[in-house]
Amino acid sequence: MPEIIELQATDLAAMLCSRVCHDLINPVGAIGNGLEVLGDPTQAAMSDGAQELIANSAKQARAKLEFARLAYGASSTAGTDIDTRECERVARILFDIEKADLDWQVPLILLPKHKAKLLMNMLLIAATSVPRGGLVTVKVEGAAGAEVFTFTSKSDPEKRQKTLMPSGAEGLLSGAPEGGVDARGIQPFYTGILARMTKMDIKIGIENEQFLFTATPQAEAAAA
Repeated sequence: MPEIIELQATDLAAMLCSRVCHDLINPVGAIGNGLEVLGDPTQAAMSDGAQELIANSAKQARAKLEFARLAYGASSTAGTDIDTRECERVARILFDIEKADLDWQVPLILLPKHKAKLLMNMLLIAATSVPRGGLVTVKVEGAAGAEVFTFTSKSDPEKRQKTLMPSGAEGLLSGAPEGGVDARGIQPFYTGILARMTKMDIKIGIENEQFLFTATPQAEAAAA
């Protein structure tokens, strides 16, 4: 078995910061462009388009920030739990800017903070399997402390697009990707870290043209 890459805390933080900056640079730049148009009296005819650009870009920036705060950040104090209603709220904000639809089948429970982060990071990976639209379904089942996370997604058949395996995801989730890890792959790599921290066994694949992504408590996975 390949050796798991152990990142220094400073390297992990730097790569996650780079990921957040990458996600925000386009919408924030678009807001700046729209404001420049509004501030230029010679471009008054374009003011309606500029206002729409600013509104849409602000919506995208907010969604990405809300997600990053919960999925990567110190959104609550150490040792506390996160209500799945907060996870759902952030998930729906994120899917407002995604092309896929969200089917949220998660009970109202409290999850340990790192498990909640794992859930949200798995959701983002599942969304990348249907980049041109489709349906992403999220289920959390099982007794408290032994929850099983199940994500399925499938592209919209009317658009004749394939459901994709996110590039390099399997190796990055395992912690031992070929060629190492950089800021482009840090999100799935971080998801793998969270799975190991919470003692969850991850499986990912495509079955019958459907993306399937699960996290199962290691004791249950070993018994199965």
